[in-house]
Amino acid sequence: MKLGIVGLPNVGKSTLFNAITNAGAESANYPFCTIDPNVGVVAVPDSRLTWLSEFYHPKKTTPAVIEFVDIAGLVKGASQGAGLGNKFLANIRECDAIVHVVRCFDDENIMHVVADTSTNVPVDPLGDISTIDLELIMADIEMVERRIKKAETAAKGDKKFLKEAELFSRLKTWLDEGHSARSFDCDEDEAAVIATSELLSLKSIIYAANLDEEGFAAPGGNPYYKQVADLAAKEGAQVLPVCAKLEAEIAELDEEEKKMFLDDLGIAESGLDRLIKASYTLLGLISYLTGGEDECRAWTIKNGTKAPQAAGKIHTDFERGFIRAEVVAFEDLKACGSMTAAKEKGLVRSEGKEYVMKDGDIVLFRFNV
Repeated sequence: MKLGIVGLPNVGKSTLFNAITNAGAESANYPFCTIDPNVGVVAVPDSRLTWLSEFYHPKKTTPAVIEFVDIAGLVKGASQGAGLGNKFLANIRECDAIVHVVRCFDDENIMHVVADTSTNVPVDPLGDISTIDLELIMADIEMVERRIKKAETAAKGDKKFLKEAELFSRLKTWLDEGHSARSFDCDEDEAAVIATSELLSLKSIIYAANLDEEGFAAPGGNPYYKQVADLAAKEGAQVLPVCAKLEAEIAELDEEEKKMFLDDLGIAESGLDRLIKASYTLLGLISYLTGGEDECRAWTIKNGTKAPQAAGKIHTDFERGFIRAEVVAFEDLKACGSMTAAKEKGLVRSEGKEYVMKDGDIVLFRFNV
């Protein structure tokens, strides 16, 4: 899973990214991996995997991972190549979803930049969101225009493409009005066709409202945060209050210090943990677990995945030669205290090819090739 962190310059985007990658190295015992200067891979926190590892004492514990991309700050005109516009748009295209960092605090020492990096303008969360949305939409309009021409040309030989041309023409009208592709009203079949076009404004989004410490302590009282929350509610998007400065401090702490720090703030979990959980929900993802003396591991799959396809995440041979899956729910194993006790109570099930995996399933796949 790859999440692109976007935002205007000086909104706290890179501070949040640095905090995230530091947290990945320190708190999860998973080595921070720099793929490029602006790409980091961190472990997905999962208390179930921690328990399973303590249960089996394996030689190796491997968490699920999430990839964050710190995408170059965007300025107005990016869709026409302004600033690092072309690189910005290309990086977003490769991501599964967008984390849009929006500044929700005033600070005269930090410039608020929209179009000109030498000009400081008042903080305006909705204006910032609109600026980035508009650049994505303008880039999408070009993509849709090319798709219409392609469908119209194909329709000269096969009339079935007329329907596709008509669909993208309707979408272009919607985009021209300043609306995102993800808010376009269409049926399931039409949505499947549009999904093949890799539109930027079609990607799912989480708004990370970056607050100062005072605002983070009581986000409901911050008018900027309320603006973003109201917009997210209208769009059916998610919004998370974060304080990038605090996240950077939390990332420097060990586990015990981190817990004390969060307790003092009255917060159950860090912004990173909440961001990852929100990302899983946004993309419809769940995790299943495998355990044994050699390795305990968490595997990320789409919600609704059947057992053979889940097995294929481990190795293609597992899917090709799938026989059955021996499954126990994590909570059942934890309550029983051992796999033997869980089997005696009939809680370890033998599931076939039509079984739909559940979040927290602990699985042993049987296969033959």
